[in-house]
Amino acid sequence: MADVSKKAKKLHSRASMATRAIHAGEPRQKYADSLMTPIVQTATFTFKNSKAIEDYTKKGKAHYEYGRYGNPTAKIAEQRLADLEGAEDCVVFSSGMSAITTTILSLVHSGDHIVITDDSYKKTLEFCQSYLKQFAIDCTIVPFGSYDFIDKAIRKNTRFIFSESPTNPYLNIFDLVKIKKIADKHKILTLIDSTFATPYNQRPIEFGMDLVLQSCTKYLAGHNDILAGAVLGRQELVEKIRDLHKSMGGTIDPHCCYMLLRGLKTFPLRIRYQNESALRIAEWLEAHPAIRRVYYPFLPSHQHYEVATQQMQGGGGVVSFEIKGTLVDSKRLLDRLKLINIGPSLGGVESLITHPALVSYYDYSRKERYKLGITDTLFRFAVGIEDTDDLIADLDGALRKS
Repeated sequence: MADVSKKAKKLHSRASMATRAIHAGEPRQKYADSLMTPIVQTATFTFKNSKAIEDYTKKGKAHYEYGRYGNPTAKIAEQRLADLEGAEDCVVFSSGMSAITTTILSLVHSGDHIVITDDSYKKTLEFCQSYLKQFAIDCTIVPFGSYDFIDKAIRKNTRFIFSESPTNPYLNIFDLVKIKKIADKHKILTLIDSTFATPYNQRPIEFGMDLVLQSCTKYLAGHNDILAGAVLGRQELVEKIRDLHKSMGGTIDPHCCYMLLRGLKTFPLRIRYQNESALRIAEWLEAHPAIRRVYYPFLPSHQHYEVATQQMQGGGGVVSFEIKGTLVDSKRLLDRLKLINIGPSLGGVESLITHPALVSYYDYSRKERYKLGITDTLFRFAVGIEDTDDLIADLDGALRKS
């Protein structure tokens, strides 16, 4: 399977996202005249003869060699993701965390310093705080949204600023324009984990961000059935990450790439519906007498509503909320749900609800959790594509009895 032609790229760039999600990144004619991108299920690729080897090794002619260094099915997935994100290049990984850790390691050296916001994913923070220290790489964790603090935290040896937008679980929104000005001032890179937004709702590269990270496990694949990650951005940066990726070995298998490509075909349809459904549920929750507070970027009550509506097309499919009551009441709510499944992920067609205090932060003391804003009554609801009225009815039944 050859890379998509220049002619096809131009066609895709003029098409809507709904069309590009189906066709971008792949040649019109495929192996065996298949409509679908074939799964090239092999670990090793062969050479026709010695000349083919030298054309590859000495002349740089395109050829696949070994599965850890690249695969045709993965290449199509990378090209489609890059198209949707508006990026020059992309490399896919076996998980979102593999994409994050490999990207970070590829950009830093011993003695360097990075800045990361405190609202970033728990495992990302743990990696930066603990593992990077083993390589004499310093990390400063700054309060999310405190741009003056971020500016002051940058040193001469700072390599990049890392944040998420929206964040988990409070769905805070990073002002990409402000952070771009700070990064330009200090001549450092910007890395944004845009998993919760997806390229449908937000494209950080259009705001000047250098690299975008996606956990493709979530909305991009969209069916709660694979693990995958991606980093996207300028070609020279992504190529540097790809080189380390070949050594680190966080390789996604061809079948997962096929599943990712299949999920991407319906990605815009799903996100559009999840945006609408999540907003309606957030508005309903906000008016419910059993609810203390709702967190959703497209609610006027959200602290970053103005920024969110300026740089995002939709609020996304996650709604976080706090109920009135205690930890006992929270457990009762979970136990009384009939339709919504209890699970720690998001982005799939099935709705999932999680209680961060019981799942993600079970090993923290109550005092430690509350310091991070993880209360006994906080929930994160990942809206799927079930009928919105059915989801509301399920929540209402659980809330009325709790």
